[in-house]
Amino acid sequence: MIELRNISKTYVMGDIAVPALKNVSLRIEEGEFVAIMGPSGSGKSTLLHVLGFLDRPDSGEYYILNKEVSRYSDDELAGLRNQLLGFVFQQFHLLRRVNALDNVSLPYIYSGSNGNMAQKAVDRLESVGLKDRLSHCPSELSGGQQQRVAIARALVKDPLIIFADEPTGNLDTKSQQEIMQILKALNEKGKSVIMVTHEEEVAGYAKRVIRMRDGEIVSDEVKEKDVKAAQSQERTSLTLVRRSIWNKGEMVVHFYQAIRAIMANKVRSFLSMLGILVGVAAVIAMMALGEGAKTSLEKELKSLGSNLLSIRGGSSRHRGAASGSGSIARFSLKDADAIRTLESINKVSGFVSGSAQVIYQNENWSTRIEGVEYDYAEMRATTPMTGRWFSDDDIQRRAKVAVLGVTVLDKLFGNKNPVGQIIKINRINFRVIGVAQEKGFAGPHDQDDTVYIPVTTGMYRVLGKNYLDGIYAEVSQADMMDETKEEIKKLIQKRHRLYQDEDSFSIWDMSEIQNMLSSTTQTMSLLLGCIAAISLFVGGIGIMNIMLVSVTERTREIGLRKAIGARNSDIMAQFLIESLVMTLTGGIIGITLGAGAAFLLANVAGWATRVSVFSVVLATTFSVAVGICFGLWPARKAAQLKPVEALRYE
Repeated sequence: MIELRNISKTYVMGDIAVPALKNVSLRIEEGEFVAIMGPSGSGKSTLLHVLGFLDRPDSGEYYILNKEVSRYSDDELAGLRNQLLGFVFQQFHLLRRVNALDNVSLPYIYSGSNGNMAQKAVDRLESVGLKDRLSHCPSELSGGQQQRVAIARALVKDPLIIFADEPTGNLDTKSQQEIMQILKALNEKGKSVIMVTHEEEVAGYAKRVIRMRDGEIVSDEVKEKDVKAAQSQERTSLTLVRRSIWNKGEMVVHFYQAIRAIMANKVRSFLSMLGILVGVAAVIAMMALGEGAKTSLEKELKSLGSNLLSIRGGSSRHRGAASGSGSIARFSLKDADAIRTLESINKVSGFVSGSAQVIYQNENWSTRIEGVEYDYAEMRATTPMTGRWFSDDDIQRRAKVAVLGVTVLDKLFGNKNPVGQIIKINRINFRVIGVAQEKGFAGPHDQDDTVYIPVTTGMYRVLGKNYLDGIYAEVSQADMMDETKEEIKKLIQKRHRLYQDEDSFSIWDMSEIQNMLSSTTQTMSLLLGCIAAISLFVGGIGIMNIMLVSVTERTREIGLRKAIGARNSDIMAQFLIESLVMTLTGGIIGITLGAGAAFLLANVAGWATRVSVFSVVLATTFSVAVGICFGLWPARKAAQLKPVEALRYE
């Protein structure tokens, strides 16, 4: 069944090479009960590890079922351990927070087998006398009972060989006898048993005793030759079962294992999630603020109008008088009419503005008055949502009619319909004919705290001006803005007989203001996003640190899983899934908290916020990416551990 030819193994400890096995050759037949004995350092445990594919020899050949396997890959050896071998260790190596039934079922996770795994595990536990201890965790079992669970786990896949490494080393005399009786009974039923022990009493149960010293076999005594080869004939040939971790069943099992590991350390797992949680919440809240600011800006820009020029008296570089001459151009309605004749102009509106006291019955409010022309409504997105706008006839007659902003409406009328009501503006009666669309704030100024009246009424009846404060002109095409600005400049200079170097009026391109505001908002959104991304990055480092600690703490568990057949990819998948589950869970909670924070900012602080689908998808994707990137190193570190070194880890 097993043949070793000139097997050697040397361990290097610093600068010292320690030979553990020296050209060991050995044959073991099917159905034997072999005890390997020797003092500490004799090489008996190393020989057992080589026989059980837990360690690789440096040289020599290893045949099992006539197949040379010493050069098999790690995954192929893991498959052999799962299919052919069962292990019983001195330290039991049971998962602490898992009950006896789940401990015994563990080898099935890495077998790719179908069928009722739980029932087979129950049957094995019953066979070792633990029918009433199925749901008990290792801490609730005695040493002898824990070793019985380990034996049941070794038997659950019906292995060809049982390897026992000092199986009674941690047991009292009574438990020792019980365990050895179980191993003896298994051998009598045809199981091959290879056991390492240093106790003569325990070795007395074996039919063959191999003694070792200084890495060499010094004696090989066969006490009984009635070998019972009870294994089925189909087990006499070696065929590897190949499987993929990417099938649905395997992934579900790995996910279940990851959840169980996370739940076993709830506080630590939550603290690990905390960094991702805060980072994702910050991303959602910050992007909600950015989106809210963008939405508010779009609304504000809409109120400014598109392709709009603002022509005002005074310098574009100084407030008030221009430097030098001190003259300021005064515009008239005829200037507005002249600009209206230009081919590139769509609409024109002269305007005057000032402050006034507005009264309705016993309510009064100090507000801003805007005297404007007919085209102003469409140019500045002020078309009434209730009632109507001024007509050309209203402007010509200097009619005492008014359109209210929503802030003025709220202060004077509350929930009442103002259309048709009479208000007083600076003690002059005006009839309300409409309510303008809501515009919101433009910087510190509330654009809705305004009363609109015909420009002629504003000039001659309310504000006492014989000139316009400025003129708005809408250009037909955006690419004609510069050309149109130059035409208007020449037109005004000609009409007012101004020298070209005299800085007495200015022309503002509203698109420049729009671009400036858009650029500022984008910069702020980018800055907020970067701050949130840093939070996510820091959270990812926290996840990685915790996962590295988890790998260190669970080194023996990793060694056990590899001993019962886990491949490198299985271990890597389990730790990666753990990292992903933690980051994704933290991300989902973070999304909820971020959306809640955005809601509070909107309703308590009054800030404009908007949680977009993009921000949710981005935060989720980022958290998954963090889980993969920062979980990869710990997962690789866990996967690369050698089984025997992991099992020996203190």
